[in-house]
Amino acid sequence: MTVPLLVARDIAKAFGGTQALKGVSLDIAPGEIHGLVGANGAGKSTFIRILAGLNHPDAGRIELDGRRQEIGTPQRATELGMSFIHQELAFVPGMTVLQNIMLGVPKKTRFGLTDWRAIARDVAPIAGRVGISAPLNASVKGLSTAEIWLINICRALVRKARLIVMDEPTASLAAGEAERLFAIVRDLSASGVSVLYISHRLDEILNLCTRVSVFRDGRSVAELAGDALHRPALVEAIVGGAIRDTQRTATARARGGVVLEAKNLTRVRKVRGVSLELHAGEVLGIGGLIGAGRTELARLLFGADRPDSGEMALMGRPYTPSSPAAAVQVGLGLVPEERRAEALFLSKSIAFNLSIANLDRVAFGRYLPLMNRRARTSMAGEMIRALSIKARNASTPVGRLSGGNQQKVAIGRWLQRIPKVLILDEPTRGVDIGARTEIHRLIRQQAEAGMAVLVISSEPDELPELCDRVLVMAEGRIVRELTGLAMSRKAIVEASYVEP
Repeated sequence: MTVPLLVARDIAKAFGGTQALKGVSLDIAPGEIHGLVGANGAGKSTFIRILAGLNHPDAGRIELDGRRQEIGTPQRATELGMSFIHQELAFVPGMTVLQNIMLGVPKKTRFGLTDWRAIARDVAPIAGRVGISAPLNASVKGLSTAEIWLINICRALVRKARLIVMDEPTASLAAGEAERLFAIVRDLSASGVSVLYISHRLDEILNLCTRVSVFRDGRSVAELAGDALHRPALVEAIVGGAIRDTQRTATARARGGVVLEAKNLTRVRKVRGVSLELHAGEVLGIGGLIGAGRTELARLLFGADRPDSGEMALMGRPYTPSSPAAAVQVGLGLVPEERRAEALFLSKSIAFNLSIANLDRVAFGRYLPLMNRRARTSMAGEMIRALSIKARNASTPVGRLSGGNQQKVAIGRWLQRIPKVLILDEPTRGVDIGARTEIHRLIRQQAEAGMAVLVISSEPDELPELCDRVLVMAEGRIVRELTGLAMSRKAIVEASYVEP
C-alpha cells in the first residue's frame, strides 16, 4: 500500500474567537493532482496558510511520508518539500528571469560571489521543461501573467518540491494560457510531483483531478473520486446539507426610477458584457465568488478604470467618468473592499477622514479654500452621533477604532454628500455581529430615503437579508438575477458555480 505524501487530520484554527477551521482533513498521494473546493469562507486559505507554516493549528496533526511534522515556519515547509503558488504571484519586476526563479533558493558561489553562470546551467533544463521561453537573463518586467506562473513553477522545481499548492492558477489567464498550464500540471503529476489544485472553476477540477476534497464552513464535508466525481455532486457538497438557508420573506419595497444604468460593460478578462439597472430607493446586491469580477465592475462604475466597451447612463444621461473625482462630482460614492489600505487615513483623525470627500463644506468659502476647523469638527460630531461611532471625540485617530467603527467612518464620509449612488464593496468584512447589524440598518435607512445602493458581498447569507434584488456574477458575467423568495444562500452559491 502506498504511503500518502501528505496527511492532514482534524485541523482546527481560531482567530480572535472566530473558528476559521473546525476540523478539516485530507490526504494526498505521491504524483496525485488533488482538488480542493469550497465557497468563500470555507477555510481553504486558512488551511493552506497552515501547510505553508504561516499559521499554527490549534488542533490536529500533519504527516509527511508517514511522519508527524510541526511545520512552524515557511522555511520548514520548504525543507519538507512543499511549495506554494498563490494568486498574488511572487516576483520582483526589476530582476531577471533567473534571479526570480532563484528567489529564496540557496545559490552556488565561486570565490565568495554568486556564480550565476553555473546556476543558469543547472536551471536551464528545468526552465525548458516547464516551457519558459524568455531568456534567463531577460527582465521579467513586461512578461505576461502566464509566464510569471511558469517562473513560479520553475522555482518550486528548483527547490525540489514534492508537493506544489496552486491557488486559483487560471484566474488571470486566457484560455490558451490555461491549457498550457494544465499540460504542465499533468506533466508534473506524471513525474511524481503532487499538486494540490484549488479553484472555483469546477470544469478545471473535473478535468484535472483524480480526487477532490470539499470544505464547507470550516469543515471537511466530502471527498469525491471516480464515478462519484461530477459537477452536480460537487455543487451539492459545496452548497449543501445543514446550511442555514436565509431567505427574504418581507414583501419587496417600492422602488423609484433608474438612477444608474450599464449596458454591455466590458474590461478585458475581468468584466464581460455586464448590463444592469440600479433604481432609486433600491439595495441591489452583487454576489459571486472572489475573482468573479465584482470589484472590477465597481471600479468601472466609479471611474477608477475605463471600460474597453459598453456604455453607462446616470439619471438618463450618458455617463463616462474619466476619474473617481469626476464620478464624485456627479453624485457617486464608493467604499472600497480594503478600507484600511484604500479608504482611510489611519493616522489621521475621524474629523479629517469624514471631511476628505467634503472639503467644499468645511472651507471658509469658494474663493478662500482654507480649512474651517470649527465647521469640520461640528460636521464630524454630527456624523459620529448619527452613526453611533464609538470614539472619545472627533480628534481620535481612525487607526485606534474597531473595525466596525472604521467602516462607519468610511461610509459616513459619503453620507455627508448624500450621493445619488453609493457603492459598498464588502461593507461588513471584518466587523462583529453588532456592527454588521448597525451597518445593515444604515444601508436600509439610506435606501428608504431614496438613495440607490449597490452592495457587493462574498457572504451569501448577507445579501438575502439586506437586498431587494441580487445579481450573481461568475467569470466576469451576470449569470442570474434573484428576487423575492428566490433570494437565498443556496441559490446564490449554486449560481456562483454556474457552468460557463
